[in-house]
Amino acid sequence: QVQLVESGGGLVQPGGSLRLSCAASGFTFSRYGMRWYRQAPGKERELVATISSAGDSKSHANSVKGRFTISRDNFKNVVYLQMNSLKPEDTAMYYCHAEFGVGYWGQGTQVTVSS
Repeated sequence: QVQLVESGGGLVQPGGSLRLSCAASGFTFSRYGMRWYRQAPGKERELVATISSAGDSKSHANSVKGRFTISRDNFKNVVYLQMNSLKPEDTAMYYCHAEFGVGYWGQGTQVTVSS
């Protein structure tokens, strides 16, 4: 079955960095686009970044542009989100999403930015 497993979240000080990973299985990863979303308490889920199946087309939300970078490794079946210059407002649960079939979600990984 389709599985998406996020990792790499944690507590980091403002200005710090984290790299999130999402390991995918159960489908032909290299054929589908992938996305990262986030959801802060009391807020709607927000699209953070999108990457095409080959990794040659990317987009990032204005709120993270220049600080976050999405990438993927189609040999390892992993999509990444490199997050630099983190701010307290980046605190959220981060989810990866596969643009496959009806769409699939991972369980999320918590990112907390606080001093």
